[in-house]
Amino acid sequence: MASTYRKPRVLCLHGFRTSGQIFKAQINKWPESVLDKLELFFPDAPFACNGKSGVEGYFDPPYYEWFQVHKGYKQYENFDECLEYIEECMIKHAPIDGLLGFSQGAIISAALPGLQAKKMALTRVPKIGFLVIISGAKLQNEALAENAYSTTTQCPSLHFLGDKDFLKPYGVELLKSVENPVVIRHPKGHTIPRLDGEGLETMLKFIDRIQKICSNKEDVVTLKSQL
Repeated sequence: MASTYRKPRVLCLHGFRTSGQIFKAQINKWPESVLDKLELFFPDAPFACNGKSGVEGYFDPPYYEWFQVHKGYKQYENFDECLEYIEECMIKHAPIDGLLGFSQGAIISAALPGLQAKKMALTRVPKIGFLVIISGAKLQNEALAENAYSTTTQCPSLHFLGDKDFLKPYGVELLKSVENPVVIRHPKGHTIPRLDGEGLETMLKFIDRIQKICSNKEDVVTLKSQL
């Protein structure tokens, strides 16, 4: 049976106090050789910005946040509502094959496969097929972290680590919770880096890998519908 080609469909979760439109603008600096191979969806987070945005003066409002953090990043507000909202977005744009997240969006994305496996999130959508994590980290809330990282994340994952990113040590720590992570290192800070050279080559190889997974999944669905 010939493989059915389909672009991987990706839900893109933006950074803290930005927006889907801003994230789209940030990602659009990637070359067409990458963007043309993916179908990307950029929802706004569910909550209006509750303070000053770090991108103010660079990008126009409105700004949004996925959840609120208190007491040294260990206590979360509206986290369950955030997970429900992401699930609704996945249903709206179904089928969603994987997640691409930056900063706060990356922290959520990296935690979701583990929470989904424990049936604590995304119970109405298919299993997350892959992750692209830009400036990621682990959740610091102990109860959530225990469930999110108690087993190794086994879906394919690509991680961007910036040499000058204040989250780099936490991103390196996150790699310990992932099976065979693919890593792109760049010299910048807390940002979505441009893709060129070795980084671009690594990205294209990763997309080719997930494209085959999505195509095989499509073949299974087609075969079942014919039985």
